[in-house]
Amino acid sequence: MAITAPDLIQEASAQDVIAYAVDRFHPRLTLACSFQKEESVLVHMLTQIEPAAHGFMIDTGVLFPETLQTWRAFEERFGVSIEVVDARSQDGPWTAERCCGQAKVDALEHALAHVDAWITGIRREQTPTRAAAPKLEQDTKRGIWKVNPLVDWSERDLWNYIDRHDLPYHPLHDRGYASIGCAPCTQPGEGRAGRWAGQDKTECGIHL
Repeated sequence: MAITAPDLIQEASAQDVIAYAVDRFHPRLTLACSFQKEESVLVHMLTQIEPAAHGFMIDTGVLFPETLQTWRAFEERFGVSIEVVDARSQDGPWTAERCCGQAKVDALEHALAHVDAWITGIRREQTPTRAAAPKLEQDTKRGIWKVNPLVDWSERDLWNYIDRHDLPYHPLHDRGYASIGCAPCTQPGEGRAGRWAGQDKTECGIHL
């Protein structure tokens, strides 16, 4: 279904939402890529529609080795070049007690400084803070658009798509990590329970 007006986008499929974003915003469109299962789906869909699509990753310097492995697998499979935005600490590595949160937000601001829209992998079932996320919204803080094609997808939807297309995915998902961020702050767990475990924190600040 071709989307002819923004008010139709909320009922559209993920592929149609991405196609709409490409038609409206490319080349000033980017994908935030953390190499989780959501990005396995999104990068595949996006490069099928626009092979010259742009994506970026935020490197805090404390990513899992498996994240870097998945990054290489993405570039080999999808032929996409992912821009690296530096959020490493200059005063020793980030730790769970000394979080990279603001540095990631600052890196995000840099990554989005010259685009009109960004694509994310957020899904409504992940956390209560994302439960009402629309497929297209205005990122008023930055004056750009935020595109969330997978908001109504379940875990099963993701894995069915990955299996159907034989896509590369983050190997830590097979070891009980449902959500994967920086190594010091991520443990195995369902949903986002493994992120900042034992803390009230559920977001690093990027989606707030």
